[in-house]
Amino acid sequence: MKKILCGLMFSLLSLCAMAHEYNLGALHIVHPWARATPPGAPAAGAFFSIENKGEADRLVAASAAVADAVELHEMRMEGNVMRMNKLDHGIELPANSTVELKPGSLHIMFFGLKAPFKEGDRFPLKLRFEKAGEVTVDVVVEGMGSNGPAGHAHTH
Repeated sequence: MKKILCGLMFSLLSLCAMAHEYNLGALHIVHPWARATPPGAPAAGAFFSIENKGEADRLVAASAAVADAVELHEMRMEGNVMRMNKLDHGIELPANSTVELKPGSLHIMFFGLKAPFKEGDRFPLKLRFEKAGEVTVDVVVEGMGSNGPAGHAHTH
């Protein structure tokens, strides 16, 4: 029985460690992650959700030492073609809402990767918001082709 309880406790602690969250004023940032990249990949994306429990704000910039350039992007369908666009004016965070940065949609883009992203690695990403200020979050690298952190449930 003791072994079973110890195993359950370890599993719960592992899940808690996976779901990392950050608060900056009224903003709640949940589990920043990126996909592992093959050697020589020139770019990668990062994803997370931002819950805004206050007045409207805007994510205006991101920076990280892992790449030559870090940009805010959006992917969307234009006719039958998927287009990726740089968001020079940032990502809107309406009052009392949750904005999802996810594959095929809003995301952070890293260009000129200095090394491949390897599953299990972490790296710091600085986010700058128009009103809330700046926060540095840890981005966890998930497996190639991942659609998000395994076992992580969003709570809103």
